[in-house]
Amino acid sequence: MADIIRMPRLSDTMQTGFIRTWHKKVGDSVKPGDVMAEVETDKATMDLEAFQEGVILHIAVPEGNVDVDGIIAIIGKPGEDFSSLLSGSAKETAAAPVVESVAAQPSSVSIPVAAAGSAEPQRIKASPLAKSIAKESGVDLTTVKGTGENGRIVKKDIESTISAPVKSKPAVSPSIAYESKGDREVLVSQMRKTIATRLAESKFSAPHFYLKTEIDMDQCVVARNQINKMATAKISFNDFIIKAVAAAIRLNPGVNVSWYGDKMVFHNDIHIGVAVAIEDGLVVPVIRNTDQKSLSQINAEVADKAVRAKERKLGLDEMQGNTFTISNLGMYDIEDFTAIINPPDACILAVGSIAKKPAVKDDQIVISHRMKVCLSCDHRAVDGATGAKFLQSLKAFLEQPVNMIL
Repeated sequence: MADIIRMPRLSDTMQTGFIRTWHKKVGDSVKPGDVMAEVETDKATMDLEAFQEGVILHIAVPEGNVDVDGIIAIIGKPGEDFSSLLSGSAKETAAAPVVESVAAQPSSVSIPVAAAGSAEPQRIKASPLAKSIAKESGVDLTTVKGTGENGRIVKKDIESTISAPVKSKPAVSPSIAYESKGDREVLVSQMRKTIATRLAESKFSAPHFYLKTEIDMDQCVVARNQINKMATAKISFNDFIIKAVAAAIRLNPGVNVSWYGDKMVFHNDIHIGVAVAIEDGLVVPVIRNTDQKSLSQINAEVADKAVRAKERKLGLDEMQGNTFTISNLGMYDIEDFTAIINPPDACILAVGSIAKKPAVKDDQIVISHRMKVCLSCDHRAVDGATGAKFLQSLKAFLEQPVNMIL
């Protein structure tokens, strides 16, 4: 009996999926584990695998948005009649009309949808990452020669195209003339749509308030230098900050809370989300049980997940369940900023750069390493005094980092 393939819910916040491309066509045989299509969700581009054996009888949406549980394909036996499965399905499929199917006849025949005399567009084989880089860089995939399997375009092909020298055109006239570079239109990805929706809801529904402080990082600089003289993997300041945040949360559990409208959840475990910028937006890998991990463990886990986040290879379970979030822009020489809370968290810490500045110590003006941080709080769940006490603890741990290992 023929089976309907529906758009699965591939993340906890997913409402629709965007079918980027099909690796199988109508009439192709599939078996469990075969990759049929690439689906872009709000968090990543993922492979849609077959879970049963059969022949693809019908593809409802060759490319475009499909609501969760919407019909995207039908798999069955060759020549099987599937028309009864499609009756009343118009309301279920939130995308293009039926465009490809195998007629319920012994022979498998594709029904063309292009106008008479028009040529069928050739499908370009390219990895999701290569497509994303090409879109951001304005590279026309039809001009790129793929070096991957079966001529598939991969990341290095796009990078080679971007870095290839471009022959400059000779000046036509010595007079001043300005050539229009034009505009580049880019369709909004599912990830960017979700970021826009979630952060707009957070900013305009959660009453944010902000607490700022400046931290003396001199002892952290000394401690990091001493550790890195002996450590195999070099510890970063970000590792110190994550460790100190976890220690400060343990002393101030009131900031380790999630807001769900009709209830608040105070978490006993500390799972810190670390914001990572990628090409299409922002993802938040989660470091679970952060307070129980050493600096070297935090360093290794953050490095691994940051790399895989940029390659879109993180699992959904690795981007869910955070109880507190850190956004660090210090590496971009940003002195201080305010961050929008990542729901359902009630707090997010914005971390700026470490800079040498004049400071007063023991009534003497000295040059000190200073770092500004800003704690954004949801006033529905966290009060000012609770946030202030957390920042006091964080400041104490970073100014005397030896206390973090006691």
